[in-house]
Order: sequence, then structure tokens, then C-alpha cells
Amino acid sequence: MGTAVAPACSEFLLGVAAKNPAQDEFHQAVCEVVESIWPVLDKRPEYRKHKVIDRIVEPERVIMFRVPWVDDKGEVQVNRGYRIEMNSAIGPYKGGLRFHPSVTLGILKFLAFEQVFKNSLTTLPMGGGKGGSDFDPKGKSDLEVMRFCQSFMSELFRHIGPNTDVPAGDIGVGGREIGFLFGQYKKLRNEFTGILTGKGLNWGGSLIRPEATGYGAVYFAAEMLATRNESLEGKTCLVSGGGNVAQYTTEKILDLGGKVVTLSDSGGYVYDEEGVDREKLAFVMELKNVKRGRIKEYVDKYPKAVFTPIDKGLDYNPLWDNKADCAFPSATQNEINAKDAQNLMNNGVYVVSEGANMPTTPDGVKIYLDNKILYGPGKAANAGGVAVSGLEMSQNSLRLSWTREEVDQRLQGIMKAIHKASYQTAEEYGVPGNYVDGANIAGFIKVADTMIDHGVV
Repeated sequence: MGTAVAPACSEFLLGVAAKNPAQDEFHQAVCEVVESIWPVLDKRPEYRKHKVIDRIVEPERVIMFRVPWVDDKGEVQVNRGYRIEMNSAIGPYKGGLRFHPSVTLGILKFLAFEQVFKNSLTTLPMGGGKGGSDFDPKGKSDLEVMRFCQSFMSELFRHIGPNTDVPAGDIGVGGREIGFLFGQYKKLRNEFTGILTGKGLNWGGSLIRPEATGYGAVYFAAEMLATRNESLEGKTCLVSGGGNVAQYTTEKILDLGGKVVTLSDSGGYVYDEEGVDREKLAFVMELKNVKRGRIKEYVDKYPKAVFTPIDKGLDYNPLWDNKADCAFPSATQNEINAKDAQNLMNNGVYVVSEGANMPTTPDGVKIYLDNKILYGPGKAANAGGVAVSGLEMSQNSLRLSWTREEVDQRLQGIMKAIHKASYQTAEEYGVPGNYVDGANIAGFIKVADTMIDHGVV
């Protein structure tokens, strides 16, 4: 990102694309990381000698399997399950399970690849993985979700374990799904271990885990603002999404004195000029987490807000075309394109902290970097979720449960450490203020050095 792409780098990326056809998101993720770290390869020739980069883009293991289950009408349904075990150099594979119709091999490989560097940045001993299914929990009964989860785990259980691979939740996989998955694992293995994170508090879960990704993205924004002697106090913020990450991003922005004016889901977005206060946030949490309703219902309850439905004909997202200081994309990958990024700049946004994974397209990222705004890329800004998953693993290993304050304090400390590593590494490599290069390089070096220590495996 910081430098022009070297011909050898382009050649390498073309090779990756040829070897992994029809995996656009994976190509995009590899391209972003490789462009950042290419100058490091010139400084550290041992990485080339050991072919570290050729090895790091290949998953250690890809598991793909059939998931048959029976719906409430007694009909057999068939989905496809995946687990990408990308890199275990610094610890057991760690990364979420996503249940969503858009799930493909390419999307999970991109997420697993990002996870390797994100987990490296957290300072905790975790490798990178990702998994999931094209199953859609939306509109399914609890019994259907249970039957699907049990069938899914009946295959996955052979490939995971507390010292091998510890999955978590992601889009479509919340507390309900984790419970069903854990129950089936326990039954099949006849053991009670910290095999999944995001568990219920009664059976090995950690306080602050649901809040962690959203809180972390806001803590990261606060750290970036502090480099300019500013805070979130009085700042107007755009938040996309209506799920777990968006909800707790909103909560923490309120804690730090900011104002959130947007929330969204796949049907459209709401704009509330007065701001989403605690009462309104409680309504959204009930609506999305309990009733599993749609964000447009917000306007029925608070008629001063405006709902804009999704218009597939537009080549931009109107959510990002509102006046604000900060943006927290918390929905999904590639939700901000170049036009959206330009709209953010035109509307005065100068802080972007990504709660979702890779929510901005490469052209959009270029606009952030050219405008020298405070931009926290997902692998740094949203690492709070997996960081607290790592803390949950520690508590499980110790058979202990830490207080809310202890976990929040550790989360804040980790986000500060990620910010510091990204900031300082960017300075060291001659791209001050570029958190993309800083985070990619800092995450890469730790994994690469460890891979060399372990030999060719």
C-alpha cells in the first residue's frame, strides 16, 4: 500500500490468483497483505529463502463436508460445511464459524488468512482459522437450528480440540448456535473442554465476550484520536450493521461521549439525527437479539428517525453519505466502495475504525490513505473479539472466571498494544500513520519468524 507494487510482487499475486480461481475475496486479502509486506522481504532476505510467503498463503488444511439435516416439515436438507485451518505457527487455529448463504470457500479463505495476522497482533498465542456453512439460520426454528448444528458438529468434532483448533461465532452464529454445537461436541467426545469460545457464562464463557469486537473497535478509534490529542467526546458517528458488533460499538461510543446516528441491516438503514441513546439501543437489542426483527421497525417506535430501504440500483450506499466525524463499518466485507469512501471524505469523516472484516474495497482504502485520515483496518481495529476469545481460552485452561472489569481492562490493554505495534511499525518502515502497512507488517513478522523456527513443515 505504501509503495508502488514491485513486478515480482505482481507476479506472485498473479500466481496466487491462478492457483485459487474464483476466490476474489481471498485474492483481495492476499494482495493487501503482500503489497504491505513486500518491502520487508527486501530487508529480511531469509523470508524469501525459506519461502515464507509462499507457505503463508496456503492453508495447512482445508476441510469440506456434507451437512444433512431434517427441517420441521420432515424434509431432508443438505448444506455444505467448511473449516479452513490456515496457520498454526503461534498457537492452535482460532477463528469464527459463519452461517450465511453467501459462505463460499473463497470467503472463508480470506477470513482465515486475515485471522492469522489479526491473532498475531493480539499478543496471545493463537493461530488462524475460519469455518462455517451456507446454511441460513434466519427464519429457521430453534429446533431446525439445533438439528443443523448437531449434524455440522458430527463431522467437525474430528478436526478440532482445545489444543488444535478452537472455533468461535461469527455472522449467523451467536449464543444459541454455540450452545447447540458445544452440546453435540461434549456428547460425541465425552469431555468438557473449552473447545468453543463465545460460550454461555454458566458453562465456561467469558464476561465481555459479546461486547468485545464492538468495544475494541471503539477503543482503537480512541487510541488513533489520541495521537492527535483528541477524543470521541462530542463526535458524530456512522455505524453500519444491527448485530452484535454494531450494538456494542454504539454502546461504547455512548460511554465515551460520542453520538451514533445510523444503524442498518440487509433491508436498509435508519438515520436518527437526535442520536441513538441508551433507551433506543435497548430497543434495538431486543428487536435484533430476541425478536429477530428488522431495523425498519425502529422508525415505528421512533418516528423522528428516517428509514432508507436498500436500493440495488445504486452504485453506492447512502448510509455513508451523511455528515459525521467517525465511521464504524460493522456489517460485512466490501460494504464501502470507492464512491462511499469519497462520500465519507466529503462529509467530514476523518476516523474510520473497522468492526467488520475487510469492509472497505481496495479503491476505498486508497482514498483513506491518500486523505491521510485515521484509518484502523479490520485486522487491527476488530481484533478485540478474538482477543477476548483468547482470554476465554485462558480462563477455561485455568478453570477460572475473571470479573467483567478484569476482562475489560485486559481488552483495553490489548487494543492499546495492537495500536502501538501498528503505529510504531508504520513509522519504522517509513509509512508513518499508515495503520494498514503497520498492522500487516507487525502481524506478519511474528508469524514468519516462528515459521522459520519450526523448519519446513
